[in-house]
Amino acid sequence: MPTPHNPLDGLGELADRKISRKGLLKAAALAGAAPVLIGSGVALARDAVAADAPAPLTPECTDGHVTGEQIEGPYFKPGSPLRTSLVTSGTPGTPLTLSGYVFGRNCLPISGALLDFWQADTNGNYDNSGYTFRGHQFSAANGAFTLTTIVPGLYPGRTRHIHVKVQAPNQPILTTQLYFPNEPRNATDTIYDPALLMTVRQVGNGREASFDFVLNVNGTGTPSPSPSSSNPGSPSPTPTSSGGTTTWQVGASYKVGDVVTYNGVTYVCIQGHIAYAGWEPPNVPALWQRR
Repeated sequence: MPTPHNPLDGLGELADRKISRKGLLKAAALAGAAPVLIGSGVALARDAVAADAPAPLTPECTDGHVTGEQIEGPYFKPGSPLRTSLVTSGTPGTPLTLSGYVFGRNCLPISGALLDFWQADTNGNYDNSGYTFRGHQFSAANGAFTLTTIVPGLYPGRTRHIHVKVQAPNQPILTTQLYFPNEPRNATDTIYDPALLMTVRQVGNGREASFDFVLNVNGTGTPSPSPSSSNPGSPSPTPTSSGGTTTWQVGASYKVGDVVTYNGVTYVCIQGHIAYAGWEPPNVPALWQRR
C-alpha cells in the first residue's frame, strides 16, 4: 500500500523557491482541514502545495499588497441570507465552487471576516426582488471560505464576474469583483481588472475557482467565535432597554425585525444572528439596516 502523501512535505523546497508567506500558511492550513471537493481533487489553491510545487496565489501576498476595490454596481441588496451555498439540486447552470482565504496586509489570516456575494444567474439576470444568487458568510479561524454557486451568465456591456463585499470585524468594507480567465469580453470590459482574476479549472461537469483576499488591515491569525453557533448551555445576554429603546449588545440573539439603537442611531435587524464584537450595526450592512 503506498504511503499517504503528507500535505506539508516539500515546504522547505517551497520556501527555497521564494513562495510567499501566504503560500506557506495555505500548506499549514491544508494539514488541519480537508478542502472542499468537486468530484475528485482538491480546491485549486491547494493543488500545487499538495504536489510539492509553488501554489498559484491570487494575488501574491507580500507585505503592503492588498486586493483592489471595484464599483458596487446597481444590483447590490443588503440583507442577504447567511449561507455558503447559493444553489439547490435543480439550479440550472455550470456548477462552481469558489474557495480561498482572507488575509491581512501582513499575510496573516483574518477570522470572522464577512463575505457578502451576489451575482447574475446563468442567463445574466440578477434577482432584484428576492435573494437568489445572494448570500453572506464568515471566514473560518484560519481565514478560509467556500462558496457553492454556478458560473454567472453574461449580460450586455460586462464580462463574466462575481461581486463581493469583504469586511474584517470592525474594519472598513472592501467592495470588489472577481473575474474568470480566458473570457473574450475581458478585453472590452472597461471595469475588468486582471489583478482580480480567479484561478479556475474544469472538474467534471463543473468548475473549481480560487481567490485569496488581502485586506488593508493586519490579520491576527487567531480564531474568533463562530458566527453560526453559540456555546451550548450558555444563554444569550438580554439586550438592555432604556426609554423604550433597545441598545445593541455583544452576545445578544437578534431576529429579523428587532430594533436597536447604537451610538444614538436606530437600526432594524434584517438577518437573524448572534452579535459579536466587531459586528456593530454600522459595520455589517448584511445584518442591520439603518432606520
